[in-house]
Order: sequence, then C-alpha cells, then structure tokens
Amino acid sequence: MGVRRTVGTWAGTVAARRAAPIMAARGANQFMSRAIEGFPGFPGAREVARRHLDKRGDVERAIRDVIEQHIRLAGVQGFVTNIGGVVTMPVAVPANMAGIAVLHFRMAAAIAHLRGYDIADPRVRTAAMMTLLGKDGVEAALRGRDLPGRPFDVATGINEPDPAVVERTVAGVTSQLVARIGGKHATLAMVRRVPVLGGAVSAGVDAFSTYAIGRFADREFPPNVTVERA
Repeated sequence: MGVRRTVGTWAGTVAARRAAPIMAARGANQFMSRAIEGFPGFPGAREVARRHLDKRGDVERAIRDVIEQHIRLAGVQGFVTNIGGVVTMPVAVPANMAGIAVLHFRMAAAIAHLRGYDIADPRVRTAAMMTLLGKDGVEAALRGRDLPGRPFDVATGINEPDPAVVERTVAGVTSQLVARIGGKHATLAMVRRVPVLGGAVSAGVDAFSTYAIGRFADREFPPNVTVERA
C-alpha cells in the first residue's frame, strides 16, 4: 500500500506539473480576454483605443492619451482594488495586484491595437502580457532564457506561443507585482504615521510603474510593421 501510495502521489505530482502550463495559459487567456473585451464599469482595450482615437484623430496622440489616462487611474486610491475584485490573475494574488495588472494589460493592448496589431491573436496578447514585466524584467528573463524573445518578437512570430511560455510570463509578472507591491508597502511603512503622505507615496509608485510600462509597450509595438504568418 505504501509503495502504491507513493507511486500514485508521484504520478499525480508529475501530471500536475505537466498540466500546470496549460492551466496557467487558460487562466491567462481568460484574464487577457476580459481586459480586452471589458466588463461592466471597465471598458475594454478596443473601446479605450477607439475613444482616444476618435477624440484625437491621430494614432500617436491617442497613444499618449491612453498612457496618461492609465497613469491617472493607477494613482487613484481604491480604483485598482475595485477592479481587482472583478478580474483576477490566474494565480492567487491580492486584489490590488490583480487590479494594477489588468490596468497595465489593458493599456498595453490598447497601444498594440492603435498600432495595427491584432489583439485577438494569442501572439499579440502574450506579447502585451510580457510588457508587464517592464524593460528590466524582460531583459532579466531573456538572460535566464525564460522567454523566447522580446514582446515584439513574440507578437510578430510565426508560431503561436507555447503554453509553457505563457506560464513563465504569468509567473514572472506575478513575481514582479509581488516585489513592486512589497516595495511600496515597505515605503509606506515608513510614512504610515502621516496618512496624506502615505497616500501620495502609494499613488506615486503605481503611477510611475504605469508610466514605465506604457513607454515600454510603446517601444515594443512599433508602427508600420507588416506581419506575415505562415
């Protein structure tokens, strides 16, 4: 019985490990679809892009407005926590982490859409998710061979991303969020006796990270790119 139980446990562990990338990919796809299509009280990436393009009549100005809008939203206390309760990452993370993740992803997807990339394509969606790692995070993942290329490479690649790539991207994004939120909380701990200052610091951290990711997505989805699929 002991041997059978051990073998059964081992087999179950192996099966779980093999299934993990597929489960992560499915969860990530659901997360990305909700951010792109939107939900009550949260317009999707396509709608956000359309509104800014209609207002500006120019793609580059619309992209600047998209980034600025998301910087303001990230700085609004309570906003990212509220949307985090509706859309969660495919892993267990606090609501404020999930909220900032969906906000950043919508921004990246809207930028890609405005530049003419097909955000219904799994390659483009995965590339947009990768931008949440930020420039330094992507470069570190490339050095560790955890990613097949930069977001642009994935978005314009011939083959659809392997589920394992999606899993590593999700894991990397989650790790970055944990570090970012943890660093913010550590900073807030030093100023917690001054509530107004604490709120300003929190808003500033979220706004700055949104600005950095927006600029990174802007560079990784360049204009005038013709993508040929096999």
